[in-house]
Amino acid sequence: MRSRYSAYVLEERDYLLATWHADFRPSQLQFDGGIRWIGLDIIASQQQGTKAVVEFEARLLADGEVASMHERSDFVMHQGQWLYTHGKQLAARVPSWRPARNQVCPCGSGLKFKRCCGAS
Repeated sequence: MRSRYSAYVLEERDYLLATWHADFRPSQLQFDGGIRWIGLDIIASQQQGTKAVVEFEARLLADGEVASMHERSDFVMHQGQWLYTHGKQLAARVPSWRPARNQVCPCGSGLKFKRCCGAS
């Protein structure tokens, strides 16, 4: 899960498609240039044989607002590699919010928001 999150952050289309089970993989994968991914929390994970479920919340910054994507993802082991099959969107655990200019940036840099992600 962490490697797929990192691939989204870096827009590594080939890696994402390669770790997506062929029966569920989209024909194309587009990235939203207006989103900046700023954090990932793994909430729970469970493995039973060749199947696994990971619940996560990924934080993002879009239009100066912090939001999150909360999902329960299903994976299957295929030829020694975990492959993503599909996910179920869940309600965000924290509502969207807009950081104040002098607040510490939610990306974790330690800088004020206005000097970091809010500088654009």
